[in-house]
Order: sequence, then structure tokens, then C-alpha cells
Amino acid sequence: RTAVFADQVIGGNASLELRDVQLSDAGTYQCSVTTARGSGAAVLRYRTGAFSMPVVQVEYGSHEDTLQCEAPRWFPCPAVHWMACGDTGEHLPLAANTSYQLNPENITVKVVSLLHNITANATYACVIENSIAKAVANIRVTDFSTMKVTNLQLVNLNAESVSSSFPASHWMLLLPLYLLST
Repeated sequence: RTAVFADQVIGGNASLELRDVQLSDAGTYQCSVTTARGSGAAVLRYRTGAFSMPVVQVEYGSHEDTLQCEAPRWFPCPAVHWMACGDTGEHLPLAANTSYQLNPENITVKVVSLLHNITANATYACVIENSIAKAVANIRVTDFSTMKVTNLQLVNLNAESVSSSFPASHWMLLLPLYLLST
């Protein structure tokens, strides 16, 4: 599952390729190179994870309307919170009922969060986040329609390599090390 680009090492690329990334591949990787021109090292903390876009929909009931926010695959288990966006732009936190169901592969969880007693002419945000990613699904509920917008962002990309899906069949982990002449 691993390979080094041997033909590129002479040019300063001492990358490690890791195929078929697995949960057990998470951890710290170090690459050290010593040549006649000097030495160098690179350290990378690699995290494996899974995340998916949430889908928000309105469930109309005879006594109350409810918003359901559902995302099929997350790992590690995420935190979920809801906010209502007020007319003046403030974000008001709301209490919801959230459940997590372990998926058949026994690693990722399906997330379902219900927000009860919603009102028309309001905008709501369902936020699902873990140490890998943060997903936000916004929905504007009016008397006659709904408008939805979703956003997904990776967390701390500048310091860590992140794969967008687990298990992945073709994801690679690269540990770059570029030697500079002194």
C-alpha cells in the first residue's frame, strides 16, 4: 500500500504514497533524508475521517412543523447544533433532538437532528462538525416555500492532510520533503 517516488528523490521529492487509506493509518508520519548536501525532515499528523453534506427538510404536522437535518456518514462522531437567524442578523441557538446511528461498517454514524416548533418566515441553520470538517445547512422557511443552501468546509487544512471520504479506495497520503541547497 506504500510507495516512494524513487525517480524523483534526486530532485528533492521524497514523498510517501499511501493507497487504500484505512482508519488505522491515522497518526504521525516522519520522513528523514540525509544526503551529501545536508539533511532534512518532515513531520505530518494524518487524520482519517468521513463527512457528508446534510440535507434539511420540513416535516409538516397537524400540531407543529419540524425541521429534519440528516447526514448519512460522519467519523469521528460530530457535534450538532441549530441556530435561528434573526431579522437583525444575530444567530440564536436552539435546542434540538439529535440521534446517531452506527452504519453497517461499524465506523461511521448517520446523523439525524430534529428541530421542533419552527415558525414561518425564519431562517434556520443546522451545523454538523467534528475535528475534520464542518457542514452548515441553511433553510429559509416561509408560508409558501423553502429555500436551502449548504456549505461544507474542511478544518485546519494548513497543518494536516485530510481525506474527504472513508473508506477510500484511491486516496493517497503524501509526505513531501524538499531539500534546499545550503
